[in-house]
Amino acid sequence: MNWATIKNNLASIFFLALLFAAKGPYAQASHPVKEENAVDKIETAIQSGLFTYKLTEPHEVQSVLGLPLREHWRKDGGRDLLELIYPAMTFTFGKYRSEPGAVFTLLDVTLNNKTMDIGQNRKLLLRNNGDLRKLNHFDGLQNVSLKQLDLRTELPMLESLPFDSETEWPGADSLPAGFDPRRLLEEGKNPGLGIRALHAQGITGRGVGLAVIDQPLLMEHEEYAGRLARYDATGLAGFPPQMHGSPIASVAVGKDIGVAPEATLSYFAVPMWKKDNSGYIRALRMIFDLNEHLPEEETIRVVSISDGRFASKKRYAEWQAVLREAQEKGILVVTCDTSDWHFGTLTLKESADPDSVDNYQAGKYSFPDDVIRIPTGNKTFASHKGAEVYFYDREGGRSWAAPYLAGLAALAFQVNPEISPQKIKTLLIETAIHTTTGPVVNPVGFIELVKKTINEKEYEK
Repeated sequence: MNWATIKNNLASIFFLALLFAAKGPYAQASHPVKEENAVDKIETAIQSGLFTYKLTEPHEVQSVLGLPLREHWRKDGGRDLLELIYPAMTFTFGKYRSEPGAVFTLLDVTLNNKTMDIGQNRKLLLRNNGDLRKLNHFDGLQNVSLKQLDLRTELPMLESLPFDSETEWPGADSLPAGFDPRRLLEEGKNPGLGIRALHAQGITGRGVGLAVIDQPLLMEHEEYAGRLARYDATGLAGFPPQMHGSPIASVAVGKDIGVAPEATLSYFAVPMWKKDNSGYIRALRMIFDLNEHLPEEETIRVVSISDGRFASKKRYAEWQAVLREAQEKGILVVTCDTSDWHFGTLTLKESADPDSVDNYQAGKYSFPDDVIRIPTGNKTFASHKGAEVYFYDREGGRSWAAPYLAGLAALAFQVNPEISPQKIKTLLIETAIHTTTGPVVNPVGFIELVKKTINEKEYEK
């Protein structure tokens, strides 16, 4: 083969590569379907369930409407978005980048810039077992109806997806043997590792104020509404409850879930989505001012913030200064910032006794340099979706670990009001049980050492 032939072959290959790249997997069409024909087709597809929120894939739209005029790709937080654009119509699909093998599913349909109802605000009705593979591992089976499915062979899938008290299940004869989601949801409320035994001794956080700084909260949830003494949402009035706050409040002070169920909760809503420490700085300064006027039994001694990477946000030097001031005032601030202390997560083995340290395995968010690990996976938490709604989280994250540690700090301040924040952190790490799973938090051993500090004359500052 001479050089001219080689060049011609390479040119052909390069042209084909450019053509494929330009068209992509959802190629642009030279003759898209006409708008007047498309409207009827879309409405029929929606009514039949073919075009359905979170279930329909791009190729299913193209099978009805043909190829789009063009496609547009973009990112939205942790998701990739794909838009198929037709005359006067846009179909938006999404998938999480963190999930290998995830497929694009339908999120939104607009016609003449008006959003069409594809079931965004209704319970998601799965049509067949194949729809299970389209669900992401963040939302999973929450507010999903599985009543039409036979799930007897789907145990691995069911054990990987979160669900909630709004999930509709088929009858027991269509579930895997021994799989009982209602029992899991109830048993998952136990904070585990001997915490309820401490509650039985009266060590519940009573007389200690605990603050959470997080996203806007559903204030009415039965799990923590009775402990909520004050709520501040300055600058966020009318902003709807977000998913982050309810589980955190329930872990800290929830009546059934909480580590410190009788601590007094003060909640400060901030726009955590902004790369700015201003909200946290303002909230901590409000706490300093509040403590000047609060009765002793409500004085805030511990603050839980399920956020980190503060160094990458604006006003970091001021944030560091306000943290130092908190410590000087005897307030422990627990955050997820690994530059402070590196804690990881644990997952409870399915249906195992949550009080046994041997029944935990390293969680998804655990790392070799963890100084302590906290139960967060295969646990039940309060949901922001309703006052009586709970969800069962398969993985859990460090966001759920921070309020667990804050709750333990509240127990410590109840036992010994004079203990310093640094001493609490030191004792939590020192009492961790070192197993093949890693350093597991030891609530009972921790409180025993806290009791021994009562007679000490000096405390670690």
